[in-house]
Amino acid sequence: MHINIFKRKELKENNSKPLILVTNDDGIHAPGLKALTELARKLGDVVVVAPDEGRSGMSHAITIKYPLRLNKIKDEENLAIYSCSGHPADCVKLAVNQLLDRKPDLLISGINHGSNSSISVVYSGTMAAAIEGGLHGIPSIGFSITDFSSRPDFSASCFFGEQIIMNTLSDGLPEGVCLNVNFPKLPQKDIKGIRICRQAKGLWIEEFDKRVDPHRREYFWLTGYFDNYEPDNEDTDEWALKHNYISVVPVRVDFSDTKAMAKLRSLYAKNGI
Repeated sequence: MHINIFKRKELKENNSKPLILVTNDDGIHAPGLKALTELARKLGDVVVVAPDEGRSGMSHAITIKYPLRLNKIKDEENLAIYSCSGHPADCVKLAVNQLLDRKPDLLISGINHGSNSSISVVYSGTMAAAIEGGLHGIPSIGFSITDFSSRPDFSASCFFGEQIIMNTLSDGLPEGVCLNVNFPKLPQKDIKGIRICRQAKGLWIEEFDKRVDPHRREYFWLTGYFDNYEPDNEDTDEWALKHNYISVVPVRVDFSDTKAMAKLRSLYAKNGI
């Protein structure tokens, strides 16, 4: 049964305000979520469903072993906030299937504390929420900033983010596509602009810090660094961020490789399969 957070009649009579779903992976108390919520509230009716604690690096995990719980934190004019015991993808699923009486006009996820450029999109809970929104046919955007501190300055991110949100609300996105937006850690005056990019080719090189606990059992902390395979290619998100641009990468939900399909069909036909 759906909870009618915003009366359907009011939305129909005054459809100038879109319904915006906001989530993240850093948790309900993250400053980045607060900044994105305040931005969204300027633009429409807002429902926030975010994890009750940080769920970074969980990718597209969903909760099936334990029950999911929602806790209403705030309910006021044009804003409802819920914490969820699950992961970012769970938050989107619950919002779409249980909380909302209609499909949101937009889903925005973030603002993530730390970059989600290049291969990080595979591990990111921030982008998993945006991808989940895309699976439901909702225009969706994941926002991140290249600042891992607990209190980043989000003023430039919100200034440019508003433009990206307004463009998406106005023009929509191609079917099956969401946006991966990364902001450089810079004041607004130093950001050169927005570049539409592709995902840079690269890999996180894992380095495990091996330790021994008081019971003499080994344990490990995951560390490492990112190895950019194409640092000089100007059409990538990594190049854009390094050169003081905001990177916007269209991410397709469909992972099928059509070129590989054609090659495999030819190979299998050749072998009579």
